Amino acid sequence: MKSSTAIAIAFSILVGLPTASVAGSEDVVVEDAWSRASIGINRPGAAYMTLRNTGTDPVTLVGLETPLAIMPDIHETKTGADGVSSMAPAGEIIVPPGESISLEPGGLHAMLMRLQTKMIEGATFPLTLNFADGGAITVDVPILGIAARGPES
Repeated sequence: MKSSTAIAIAFSILVGLPTASVAGSEDVVVEDAWSRASIGINRPGAAYMTLRNTGTDPVTLVGLETPLAIMPDIHETKTGADGVSSMAPAGEIIVPPGESISLEPGGLHAMLMRLQTKMIEGATFPLTLNFADGGAITVDVPILGIAARGPES
């Protein structure tokens, strides 16, 4: 683990921010992870965050894992010229060097299909981001209120 990553994680723990444990792809920084509470387990949940690549090479997000959902995946919502929105799997996500990719409502997001438990406001769940280089980052995602619009709400 790079010393700057260790310092960032230590700082996050001290100030109570969500932290990420790095097991490879140490040039990726995960910021502002959050999700919304669910009514039950019959409808999918979602998680949002920003992935920032601080390195000099592109990194490719290839998959997700969480004990909260049997089928976590990256999806993208698009709205056509007719105003109709549709959602579909996004496939691999490439984060260019020095840039960020936002997973946010209405765009790219972590879709949590086949929930195993209800998403309860105030709880957290682990979400592992898997990268093409074999590295992974596990983030503790806080669950906000059912009407939350972002981590600041």
